[in-house]
Amino acid sequence: MSTVKLYGRALLTSSLCNRGVAFTHEERERFGLVGKLPPGVLTLEQQAERAFAQLQRHPTDLAKNVDLEQLHDRNEILYYRVLTSHLTELLPIVYAPTVGEVIKAYSHEYRRPRGIYLSIDRPQDIRPAFESWDNDNGNVDIIVATDAEALLGIGDWGVGGMAISCAKLSVYTAAGGIHPGRVIPVMIDVGTDNETLLSDPWYVGNRHHRVRGDAYDAFIDEYVNTVTELFPHALLHWEDFGPGNARAIIERYGDRICTFNDDMQGTGAVALAALMNALAVTGKRLADQRIVIYGAGTAGIGIADQLRDAMVHSGATREEASRAFWCIDREGLLLSSMENLQSFQRSYARPVEDVAAWGTGDRGLLEVIRHVQPTVLIGTSTHTGAFTAQIVQEMASHVERPIIFPMSNPTEKLEARPEDLLEWSNGRALIATGLPFAPIDYGGITYTIAQANNALLFPGLGLGVSIVQARLITDGMFSAAAYAIATQVDMAKAGAALLPAVANLRHTSEEVGIAVAQQAVHDGVATREVEDISAAVRASMWEPRYPDLS
Repeated sequence: MSTVKLYGRALLTSSLCNRGVAFTHEERERFGLVGKLPPGVLTLEQQAERAFAQLQRHPTDLAKNVDLEQLHDRNEILYYRVLTSHLTELLPIVYAPTVGEVIKAYSHEYRRPRGIYLSIDRPQDIRPAFESWDNDNGNVDIIVATDAEALLGIGDWGVGGMAISCAKLSVYTAAGGIHPGRVIPVMIDVGTDNETLLSDPWYVGNRHHRVRGDAYDAFIDEYVNTVTELFPHALLHWEDFGPGNARAIIERYGDRICTFNDDMQGTGAVALAALMNALAVTGKRLADQRIVIYGAGTAGIGIADQLRDAMVHSGATREEASRAFWCIDREGLLLSSMENLQSFQRSYARPVEDVAAWGTGDRGLLEVIRHVQPTVLIGTSTHTGAFTAQIVQEMASHVERPIIFPMSNPTEKLEARPEDLLEWSNGRALIATGLPFAPIDYGGITYTIAQANNALLFPGLGLGVSIVQARLITDGMFSAAAYAIATQVDMAKAGAALLPAVANLRHTSEEVGIAVAQQAVHDGVATREVEDISAAVRASMWEPRYPDLS
C-alpha cells in the first residue's frame, strides 16, 4: 500500500506518483482527478505496449531518446516498465551509444532538468542543493556524478554531461532494481574547454574554461564531505572524468568511503569477465597471456589494473604481472624513458632495453604486434579502424585463437567491426566489443558477439553494496563481480558470446549483487548484517508496478 499526499493536478505532475489513464474512476474521484483525464482506463501493460509502439515510429534513435525522456518526466513507473520489458532494444537508446548524441544536443534540446547541478563558481550552494533534495526520507543508495571532461569517446561537452549521470541511474534502476527515488544524478560543472560550447549563445553551463588544480580539488572535497555526511550509506559513482582527475579521486577517497570509478574499475571488471570466458575456450592461464592495450587512458589502464590484480590473486607478484602488459598511447608504446607519462601509466612503462633489439621503428601498434606476438589485444583508443586487416592477420599468424576486444564507443570510434575481425582471422578471433552487434554467420557457425557493456557490472555492484551497506568497495568485490558475470555464459557452444546478453541483465545484476554482497562480508567491509543475502537481494529489487493507493 502506498500513501499519496498529492491531489489533483499536482498528482499528475509528480512523475513517481502519476499513472495517467491507469487511474481508476474510483481513484480519480478520491484524488481530485475527475474531468482531468480522458474517460478510458488502461492497465500498466496496455500503456507500456502503446508507449513502445509510439517509440518504434520515430525515425532516429535521438528522437526515441527524447520521447522516452518525456515519458520519464511524466510517469516514471511506466518509463521503467517499458525499459525493463525491452532492455535489448532500448538500452542503446537510453545509454550508449545514443546518449552521446543527447550530450552534444543538451543545450539545444534542453527540457525539464533532472538531478543536481553544482557550479564551481558557487561552492556555497553544494550543501543547500543536497539538503533540499526531495527523496525517501534522506535514504539514498546511489549518487552518480560527472565533471564531463572525458564523456564516452566524444570528449568535453560541459554541462551536457548531466545526460550520462541520468542515463547511468536509469540503468541502475532498470537492470539492478535500485528504487528510482533513492538515487541522485549530479553534474559537477567546473567549466569547459570546448570552444564550440563557450561560443554557443544557448549553452546553459558555466561559460568559462575548466578550473583545475587546488580550486578543483577543494570543490570535489566539499562535494564528497557533504554527500557522505547527508547520505552516509550512498555509493558514490564517478563517471567520465578526465584521466588525471579520475585516478586522483579514486586514490584520494577509495580507501575512505564507498566509491568507485566506472570507467576505470567497472570497465576493467567487465573486460576481466570476458577474458575469463575467452581463456576457458583457449584452455590457457591468465598469467601466461601477453596483453596489448591500445589506448592507455582511464579505461585502458583501468582494464590493465583489474587484469593485473587478477594475476596477482592467482600467485604472481605485482612486478611479474605488470610485465604481461604492453600499453600504447598517442606517442606509441609506453617506455620508462618518456618524460610525459602520467603517474598511473608508469608501472606499465616498459624498460627501454625491452625494445632495444627492435631497431628504430615507431613503436606503434603494428610494430608492437610483430615483436610481442600478443595473445590479447584490447582497444580503448577511440581511434576509428585502428585494428586493420594487417594488424589482425599479423596477430593471428602467431596465435591460434587471438582474443580481440575493440571496446571504444560510440560507433564511429570503434577500432574494428566484429565481422571484419572474423574475416581477417578466418573465424578464429574471440571477440567482445563496446557496442551491440547482431549475430554474424561465418564458416557455418553463428557467432554471438559479446558486448563489453559496463551495465553488466555497475547495477549489480550498487545492488550488492546497498544490501549490506558496504563502507568500501574492495578489489575482491570487483573480482567477485567479474566471476559472477562470466559464469552466466555456457562457453561449450561454438560461437557463444563471451558475456551474458543484455536481455538477461536483471538476472545478471541479481547474481552480481549476491556475489558482491557476500564478498563484502568476507572482506569485512559490510556494516549491515543480513541473514540470507540471496533472498535479501531478490526481495530488494524494485519492480515497476503501480502500487495500491491509500
